[in-house]
Amino acid sequence: MKKFFMFLAVMGLMTFTAQYASAQDGDSLATADSSELVAFEPAAEAAAEEAPAEAPMHQEIKRLFIEGGAGFMATIIACLVFGLAVAIERIIYLNLASTNTEKLLKKVEDALNNGGVEAAKDVCRDTRGPVASIFYQGLLRYDKGVEEVEKSITSYGSVQMGQLEGGLSWVTLFIAIAPMLGFMGTVIGMIQAFDEIQRAGDISPTLVAGGMKVALITTVGGLIVAIILQILYNYLVAKVDGIVLSMEDASISLVDMIVKYQNK
Repeated sequence: MKKFFMFLAVMGLMTFTAQYASAQDGDSLATADSSELVAFEPAAEAAAEEAPAEAPMHQEIKRLFIEGGAGFMATIIACLVFGLAVAIERIIYLNLASTNTEKLLKKVEDALNNGGVEAAKDVCRDTRGPVASIFYQGLLRYDKGVEEVEKSITSYGSVQMGQLEGGLSWVTLFIAIAPMLGFMGTVIGMIQAFDEIQRAGDISPTLVAGGMKVALITTVGGLIVAIILQILYNYLVAKVDGIVLSMEDASISLVDMIVKYQNK
């Protein structure tokens, strides 16, 4: 499933790049056509200047993307796309891993009382999620004593917790990289502004504004991406903590259940 989401992320990034290239071509063609029509439609242009239409949101985003610099803005968008792909895959995985532990414990207890350990194993085998997997590993070592059951549950619980946390490191990586790329764009924008001042030999607000605009756009882009991914990361961490807590609580209940069954 993770490979599938990464494939979708790559396809989405390629589609966005293709749309950006076509948008630039369309803008250049539109500029050429408008320059030809200036001589023939001066009245229409004057009317358009008097009542300028507000650009749609996607047009504004595209304009800021182009003005911020395609190189840095594309890398920031790539961080967002790949980070979202990993986060969505983890959300789906964790939701599928969530189990009603009370209902599972009730089924296992009924199976133990009515059909013995093998029936309880069948219940765990037919139930998805890490809790059922831990129960099954513990019941496999039922004949070796309660201590072996506890060790098995503890060891396999660590394995399941590692699987639950898999992929979160990539989300944190994209959270860290996106603002760094934005700040790098800020530094480059400032360098461009000072280069323009040096070439002109004079400090002009127009010269400084271009570089500052690039700096601010890339910084804002990186911060927005980091904020979005940080929210998803906190949700994932909370989800993992909830599943781990239910695993620990259910494991204790299973050991008590096995001890009670042995003393019958």
